[in-house]
Amino acid sequence: MPNLDTTFTALADPTRRAILAKLSMGPSSVSQLAEPYEMSLPAVMKHLRVLEKAGLVSQKKTGRVRECTLSAKPLKGALDWISQYKIFWEERFDALERYLAEEKSKEEVSCHTPKRSRRSRS
Repeated sequence: MPNLDTTFTALADPTRRAILAKLSMGPSSVSQLAEPYEMSLPAVMKHLRVLEKAGLVSQKKTGRVRECTLSAKPLKGALDWISQYKIFWEERFDALERYLAEEKSKEEVSCHTPKRSRRSRS
């Protein structure tokens, strides 16, 4: 089973992420996946091998056509890992929100408190 490092390595490239986005809409042939890019078919195949090694894509050859399918299971591991940090940041933002609300409340109180005038002593 591919590990998290392999998954993130595969996701690090924008072309591979675009290929995954295309495959999320359904299976595609290699030539269909290569169509939007100005790169050789071997270069696209190289991207597909990286995705396949990460377990994100599976390929099936029927005659002369190689069909690719998204295998999203490794993305679950990446999502679980990222979710830990989502909780971390949500807690920090909640604390910041509480702090800002307290500061705003203090500011409003000080704005509505009448200031004492100083009388000069003569």
